Amino acid sequence: MNTDVIKVALLDDYHGVAERYADWTTLGPQVQVQSFRDYLPEGERAAALQSFDVIVAMRERTPFPAQLVEALPRLRLLVTTGLRNLAIDLDACSRQGIVVCGAPGSSDANTATAELAWAHILALFKNLTVEDANMRRGLWQTGMPRPLAGKCLGVLGLGKLGTAVAQVGKAFGMQVQAWSPNLTAERAEAAGAQFVSKHELFANADVISVHLILSERTRNVVDAAALAAMKPTAFLVNTSRAGLVDQAALLDALRKGRIAGAGLDVFAEEPLPPTDTLRALDNVVLTPHLGYVSPENFTAFYRSALEAVQAWMAGKPVRVLNA
Repeated sequence: MNTDVIKVALLDDYHGVAERYADWTTLGPQVQVQSFRDYLPEGERAAALQSFDVIVAMRERTPFPAQLVEALPRLRLLVTTGLRNLAIDLDACSRQGIVVCGAPGSSDANTATAELAWAHILALFKNLTVEDANMRRGLWQTGMPRPLAGKCLGVLGLGKLGTAVAQVGKAFGMQVQAWSPNLTAERAEAAGAQFVSKHELFANADVISVHLILSERTRNVVDAAALAAMKPTAFLVNTSRAGLVDQAALLDALRKGRIAGAGLDVFAEEPLPPTDTLRALDNVVLTPHLGYVSPENFTAFYRSALEAVQAWMAGKPVRVLNA
C-alpha cells in the first residue's frame, strides 16, 4: 500500500452532496476522498473508518467518544462542520494526537432553523399533517384549525434564533413571552418580548418554542414540572437539541394528552429508529433534524471543511478546537 496516500472520509452525507458542493479534487492526486451517505451504526464505525487519515463529520450525527477515537490509529485530522460539537471527545483526540478543526456554515443558518420552527408551529395549529393524511384516505375536514392571533408564544431562549422566532410571532399578532437562565427584562423588551419566570412561561403559553444551547445547566430544562404547568391545549416545539427536554416526561405527556402535541426536529437517538414510539403518535409533527439543512449552509460547511483539510496538509491547521 502506498503510505503517502491520504484517505479522507466524508460522513453522513445523507443527501449525496458533499462531493458536489466542494471541489475535493483540489487536494491533489495523493488524496482519496470517500463519501458515506448512510449512517454508520455504532458497532460498524471503527471497522469502517480504520483506514482513514482524515474524517469530516456532519455536525453531531456521528459521535466520537474516546472509545471510537482510540480505535482509529490512522486518524490525524477530524473536521466537524460547525464550530462546536459536543459529540466529539476533544481530550481523547488530543491524547491520540488528532487535530480537531471546525468548519463554519453560512450566515443564514439561524434563519433556516427559525423558519422550520414556524413550519412546526403552523402545522400544529392548523392540524396540517393529520388533515393531509386524512385527505389521502378520502376524508374531509376532520379537525378544527386554530388561529395564531391573540395566542401566547413562549420563547425558551432569546438569542438570535429565539429573537427571529419572536419577531414572526409578533407579525402574527401573538403575545410573545420569553425566559432563559440569563435573560433580563431589558433584553427581552429589546427583542419584542415580555420577560416572565420559567413557570409563567410554561403556564401562559399556547406554544413553547425551544431555542437554548445544550449544556449541563440546560439539560432537561423542559422537565416534568414544566410540562405539567402547560395548558392541555398547548404545544411544544423543539428544533434545538433533544437533551433540553426530558424525553420520558414528554412522551408521557403526549401519550396521556396532558399537552395537545409537539413538533420535534431533534431526538435522543438519531436517526430516529423506525420502531420508535414517537412515530406512532398522531399528536406530533416529526422532521429528521432539518433545522440547519439548506444548500447554502451545506455549501459553506463543505467548503470550510475542504479549507480545513488544505490548511492541515500545509502544516497550518485553522479553527482548531482542541488547541
